Order: sequence, then structure tokens, then C-alpha cells
Amino acid sequence: MAPYESDDSTRAAQAGDEPRDELRAERRRKAARYVVPVAVVGVAAATIGLVPALADSGDPNLPKITAQELIDKIAKSDVQQLSGTVKISTDLGLPDLGGLESSLLSGATQGSGDGSSADPTSKLTELASGTHTLRVAADGPEKQKVSVLESGAEYSLIHNGTDVWGYDSKSNEVYHSTAADSGKAEQHETPATPKDFADEVLKSVDDTTSVTVDGTAQVAGRDAYRLVIKPKQSGTTVGAISIAVDAKTGTPLKFTLTPSSGGAAVVDAGYTQVSFAKPAASTFDFTPPKGAKVTEGDHAGKAGKTAEGNGTDQGGKASKAPGDGSAKGLDKSGFDVLGKGWNSIAVLDTGSKGGVPTGSASGSGDLSGFLGSLGDPVSGKFGKGTVFSTRLINALMTDDGKVYVGAVDKAALVKAANAG
Repeated sequence: MAPYESDDSTRAAQAGDEPRDELRAERRRKAARYVVPVAVVGVAAATIGLVPALADSGDPNLPKITAQELIDKIAKSDVQQLSGTVKISTDLGLPDLGGLESSLLSGATQGSGDGSSADPTSKLTELASGTHTLRVAADGPEKQKVSVLESGAEYSLIHNGTDVWGYDSKSNEVYHSTAADSGKAEQHETPATPKDFADEVLKSVDDTTSVTVDGTAQVAGRDAYRLVIKPKQSGTTVGAISIAVDAKTGTPLKFTLTPSSGGAAVVDAGYTQVSFAKPAASTFDFTPPKGAKVTEGDHAGKAGKTAEGNGTDQGGKASKAPGDGSAKGLDKSGFDVLGKGWNSIAVLDTGSKGGVPTGSASGSGDLSGFLGSLGDPVSGKFGKGTVFSTRLINALMTDDGKVYVGAVDKAALVKAANAG
């Protein structure tokens, strides 16, 4: 089907900044509505998304709509209830380490409790690679549930009022924390639905971005418009982002991110089934199974209390939603940000000299040599360093302890380090 009329962000900007401001304000008001609050799993997971390509079935004949009108439709969407199945696949191009890469990601973000397998801070890092099937449900800002379906097991994260529960059926372990102010508390979440990914991307729409409507599609049996977002800048690893937007409700149904290098999508997330009916109230009920090990969350990442579950709360201290201390909004979290738009690079000074550890002092030479083999040595005015690359997120670690991270190519990282 031929693309509908397109209008890039330059034309949108000429119409004024009010629609975009409205979008951002709307997003903040609705952030907790669509997904259970969970931990941000790091810069990469916060910047990208997750899921395997879902087959579209036909191009429905829908009224024409401009890109700005479709963005406004997403912003004004007021879906409070939904349930469905989401399929997620991520291909960052990480080396095949026999599952070690997932363990390293999990360990890097693990909470400071007793290492509960039900802690979402570490559990949901598994979504950052491979293919996964999720069941999701929401009923307003205070009731959400996401379940990760595994072979013979299931991990569920449930937000019901002030309670946040994580349950790993495989290990029979439970994690519990308390939302500070019910649905009003500031929340940080790992993207898990097409809307989560779309919200993150639409915040980046500015004069460095081209936005068009490229025809229609059917996703999960529903008619949708295709919104296509492309960086105008060179040097970014992002090629294009496609968002299938439900024609009736304005809810994003599918999100696909392809890299500038071409090939398969880095992220492809979409509904295979979705309903906008009110989920049953029992969907959000949870009682720790008898004999389950329960870990209670605590403020500021302090060690949680643990006890054998007996179906009752273990009296742990109230805590913020897991993952307080998001990697999102790097410029608001202690990072310096260089550049603009899609070429933005976050800079972190670790204070650790020497770059990738040599292992001479710690006896970890084998590990440091292994890590070094995964990167490319580079040099410039800044000195020497190592670039670690994926198909989307790249990072330069310099020998003087600085780390440059962004969805940009290696040349852009070296240029930023030379200018720093």
C-alpha cells in the first residue's frame, strides 16, 4: 500500500511546540498506567527495547492521517484497561557466550538483598536478549501485572495498590516491596510493551528527526497506522523505528527498531493478542505460596529481610518501586551529556584509572584479558581506550577512567573523547 502523506519534524515544529509539550506532559501523567513498575536494567535496556517480528495480516483501508495527528492521537489515548500477550525479541549482536552474557547483565544490576531470584532488578534483565513471551494486564494506574512465560515455569510481577510482588515459580521465591504513594509515586520501568518503547522514542522527536505515516497494518487482529521515525543525523546506530498505532484507541501495538547497519531488527515487540476489556479483579491478587522464601524490599537498596512464606506479609520496611535510580534521563542522573538528539553521548567519570583492568594487582588477568578481547583498542588525543560495540549501543572506556556511551558509531565516541 502506498504511504500516506508524510510530514517530518521540521513541519511539525512550525506548527508550534504545544503538541509536543502536551505529549510529554501526558506521558508523565500516564507512565504508571501501562506496565508494572520494575527496575531499569542499565543504559542499553533503557535506551532500547525487546521482541521477534510479528507477521502483519493485510493493509486495512483507513482514513488518511498526518504524522502530527497520529502523535497527538497517541498522546491523547486514555486506555485504562487492557490485557494480552506480547512477544519480545532483542538482537544486540552480543557474542554467544553460552548464556554467560545474561548472567553478567543480571549480576551487574542485582539488588543488595540476599540474591532472591524473584527480585525484578535482576530477573527482568533476561528480557534484554533473546525471545520471550509475556502476558500483560492493566486496570488503571494502581493495578498492573506482567508475567514472563518460561519452559515449565513463570515469573510474575504484580502491582496492586501499594504492594509490588515478584514471584518466581521455578525457585518458589517471592520478592515484596511497597510503592511509596500508590500509583502516584515516581516509577522507573523496564520497557515491556510497545507503548513503553513508543513513549521513550517519542520523547526524542525534535528537529533532528523525520516523522512520517507509512500506510497501515493489522496487528493482533486490529487495524493500525504505521508511524515511522528516522534520525536525520549521521553517525547514529539507529536506522529507523516503526510503531503500529491502534486506529481506534491510539495505543501502540507493535514497535520495531532497525539499526543503521541493516539486517534484522534490534528490537521487535508486539501484541499477538490484545483486549481492551476490564481484566478480572483476581488477575492482580497474590498471596505467597506456602513454603515460599519471601524477601522484603527496603529503602535505598539496603539488605532486605527474608523469611519462609506462610501466606502473610513479613513486615519489611516500605520501599520505593524496584529500580529507583533509573538510567533514563541521563542528564538528570549525574551524567554529562554531549551532543544533540540521536547523537547524544553520555559521559561517566568512574575515577578508575587504567581502563579495562589488567588483572596484575587483583589476580584477575584471565577475566580482564577476556573482556579486552571483546573490545577494540582505540587511541586519539584523549589517550588510549577500548570500544565495546553492539548493534545499537556502543561504549568507549578510556584509560583515564571515563566512559562514553551512546547509540552512535565508534568514530563518534572517539571524537567526543578527543573533544573532552
